[in-house]
Amino acid sequence: MSNGKITVRRVAELAGVSPATVSRVSRGSTHVDPVLRERVLRVIEEHGYKPSHFGRALAERRHGALGLVFPGLSGPYFAELIQGFEVQALETGDSVLVLASHSRDDTDATVIDLAGRVDGMAIHGGTVSDAALEKLCGMVRVVVMAGDTGPAHASVRVDNSSMRGLTRHLLVDHGYRRLAFVGNPDGSTDVTVRWEAFLAAHKTARRKPPKEPVRVGLQQSDGVIAAKQLLDGDEPPEAVVCANDETALGVMIGAMGRGLKVPDDIAITGFDDMPMASLVNPDLTTVRQPVRELATTTARLLADRSPDPAGAVLLPTEIVLRGSCGCRDGGGG
Repeated sequence: MSNGKITVRRVAELAGVSPATVSRVSRGSTHVDPVLRERVLRVIEEHGYKPSHFGRALAERRHGALGLVFPGLSGPYFAELIQGFEVQALETGDSVLVLASHSRDDTDATVIDLAGRVDGMAIHGGTVSDAALEKLCGMVRVVVMAGDTGPAHASVRVDNSSMRGLTRHLLVDHGYRRLAFVGNPDGSTDVTVRWEAFLAAHKTARRKPPKEPVRVGLQQSDGVIAAKQLLDGDEPPEAVVCANDETALGVMIGAMGRGLKVPDDIAITGFDDMPMASLVNPDLTTVRQPVRELATTTARLLADRSPDPAGAVLLPTEIVLRGSCGCRDGGGG
């Protein structure tokens, strides 16, 4: 029967085990000897012990927190990532410390400082330097989201190669000949792979791609800027392939502001399939990526107390055909 004051250390004393073993048993970890597990469970039942999140972290010499590092926080993509990560962290009793670098000069130092206050870090690809990433891996468990794996850290990313199929759809199924790519590959693994897939589709279709992408950011306002660059030229594209949905919507706004009709005068596609993509008119052809699963998978890898994870987790994506490319009712061209 509980006296209301029993602690993890007292349970450990009664069971003849360490506080860390009590904590592992109380949260259901399988990495405990069955005999010790039974002994601890018997003491817990007899005394009505209820583990404290902070007490458990202290007993295990942990902070009870995970770090989440992004280049910025604006837009639905990062909002979805944060929500998915926090929901998963709640299941393991971890709090979440979010850091947005906003491309500051002191980003590396700030992230390294954060590593001293967390048990693991999820770092969005391209946010910190390679040297800082290597140092962080020597301090805490690190998982890179939307980036490359390494010898000391795992990665979780989506299959960006679907951009190749989407580009081929525009070139072959619809017969568009002049395509533009909106997005800046510099510093972004995701955008780099999407640009490379865009180029690969042109090569397969034996079409000449543009020499360079339109190097703008990933916000809607950047799409408006890209539209001005593309549509005010002498030979505007027939279709615009955007690195994400936000810029695609910005390009759409810019095109309509010039009196152009989508897709009759210009086709536009995105990547993400954020909620707004199906609500605009015409609705946006895009690539659906599992943003929330990207976050929850990353959080699970960080919370796992088994030996450090290695390798890359690749999540599938899906091409979604809608009106903005010229498809009707999800059909072909």
